[in-house]
Amino acid sequence: MPLPTRHGGHTLFSQYAFPPNELGYCGPPGTVIPGAGTALAGQAREFDGAWPYLAALAAAAGGADVLDEEVVHSYWVGGALLAAVDPGDLLTRVRRAFAGQTTGLLDAVTSRNILAHHSFHVFVVYPWVRFLDRDPVTPLRIMQSCRIRWGTVDSVDGDHAVMRTRPLTSESETLTLGAPIGERVRWRRNGASLIAAPHPGDRVAAHWDWVCGALTDDDVTALAAATRATLDLVNEIRTTVGAPARTGSR
Repeated sequence: MPLPTRHGGHTLFSQYAFPPNELGYCGPPGTVIPGAGTALAGQAREFDGAWPYLAALAAAAGGADVLDEEVVHSYWVGGALLAAVDPGDLLTRVRRAFAGQTTGLLDAVTSRNILAHHSFHVFVVYPWVRFLDRDPVTPLRIMQSCRIRWGTVDSVDGDHAVMRTRPLTSESETLTLGAPIGERVRWRRNGASLIAAPHPGDRVAAHWDWVCGALTDDDVTALAAATRATLDLVNEIRTTVGAPARTGSR
């Protein structure tokens, strides 16, 4: 199988940011599938869910550009740069960015356990974790779609691919990843795609209902590690302080 190639930071940001942007969940309205890879990156500051993390990662990288490839890759996928982020600086940035908004477990987080990764935003900052004890079906579905998940392509049928991936589940009030299942996701629409045509055996990332990136084995390891670290944090908080009071979602 062909080895995945890492794209420039602007392209990479657009690939991963497009799926929620298309649905109107994040960033500016009216975007189209990125072609040259810079359509969304030029408006990255408007993605308020990603910007404080990117800024903290850029600072940790010695003042790199916020859309430097390593910075963008670290936020969406993971990697060694996550450990270099100043946790106090990151916590300040995130709490400032979301002051006055309903969040999930952010109030219970200390600088010791904050992570500059998309999974942290999905599971800790977004409010959906608050509703798991009421009706887990909808929160699980949304967090599963919103997180960056990895898998191996089983088959490709027209504009869609089936990938084997571990779904987010809740067992005895613990968030975890279940046994692999087949998930059907879009890789192309009207001839436009976020990555080159996938083939069976390829390792890919998905965000919402789009295949948004090709992954190396190291990428999968990094993404799995970051996801597990965040899930461990969520489970620890929910065990020690309990689920936060339900105050609605933003």
